[in-house]
Amino acid sequence: MTTTSIFSDHAARLRQFMARSLAAPEPSATVLNETFSQLALEWFALQFQHNAAYQAWCKSLEASPETVAHWADIPALPTSAFKELDVTSISLAERTQVFHSSGTTEQRPSRHFQHAESLALYEVSLLSWFRACLLAEVKEKVHFLILTPPPSSAPHSSLVHMFETVRRELGSAQSKFHGAMDATGAWSLDEAGLQAALQSAMDAAQPVMLLGTAFNYVHLVDRLALEGKIFNLPPGSRALETGGYKGRSRSLPKSELHQLIGERLGLAAEQIVCEYGMSELSSQAYDVGPVGAESSSQQARRFQFPPWARVSIVSPETGREVQDGETGLVRVIDLANLWSVAAVQTEDLAIRRGDGFELLGRAVTAEARGCSLMSANR
Repeated sequence: MTTTSIFSDHAARLRQFMARSLAAPEPSATVLNETFSQLALEWFALQFQHNAAYQAWCKSLEASPETVAHWADIPALPTSAFKELDVTSISLAERTQVFHSSGTTEQRPSRHFQHAESLALYEVSLLSWFRACLLAEVKEKVHFLILTPPPSSAPHSSLVHMFETVRRELGSAQSKFHGAMDATGAWSLDEAGLQAALQSAMDAAQPVMLLGTAFNYVHLVDRLALEGKIFNLPPGSRALETGGYKGRSRSLPKSELHQLIGERLGLAAEQIVCEYGMSELSSQAYDVGPVGAESSSQQARRFQFPPWARVSIVSPETGREVQDGETGLVRVIDLANLWSVAAVQTEDLAIRRGDGFELLGRAVTAEARGCSLMSANR
């Protein structure tokens, strides 16, 4: 069996697991956990064998498929390594796309290499969990108002690719990008066009879903406040907010930003959803709240990844998972990261909330340098 067919076989098995995990009736937690554990350990062995950068990292920690018996012990690669190394099993000739992390122009971006098969798996993961979390009761196409630039302007943004995939597969004909990018790479809003679309939705009593970053929404609510405008969007409308500010607007606490979004667009707190994702991952988490929760308050909500990803909140001192209610760093094992590495250690701080988490923000720590750490142990 060739390397290509081995990866393709694993991708097919993951697609089956994705479909089964969200099917009604859902499999028991025991079945889900056992299947996830089996696949995660197989993924680890595969990536250890075929991903040179990851193998070097694991060897520096004296870890291998022979010594790791539980998915929680799979070595997690720091996100900083994606900035310095080719963290991929995709050959140079096969790479057709690369996602870059966002940030200031002075920062070296992370690179997550893709090809047709990896993008296809990424999109299955994305669409499956997006539908389950945000469109479970929606049968018709959705009118998306997207606040970012289109893919033609931001071809290396995984977030823009995500929004384009959602628009293409789930969006109505009126769905449109309302952002732009200037010569310096800064993102801006077509404020006149967006306001016209908001007014049109109100006139037609047509629900809309806005998709954008935190700084996109700051630009929007500041403009509406300056012009003294308030929109009362039709029932069923929602807003998805993601990402940080990265110096692109004034920064606001999430509660204050959501309050302003609600006031200017006529949305209740439960109609504003946050997404957590990054260029180094292929799956996303949404703060849709714990299953069965009666409260829609921010205090009751927590980020949750799909069943084919697992999150651990780990102590930066020990690397072990913290207790419920304690603070640590977000560590994700994402099986949709088949061609890169499934186990990723982020620099984001969070509070563990059962099998989910409450995001706090970036940890104020020195960035671990992936290649230098490995070279010291070779």
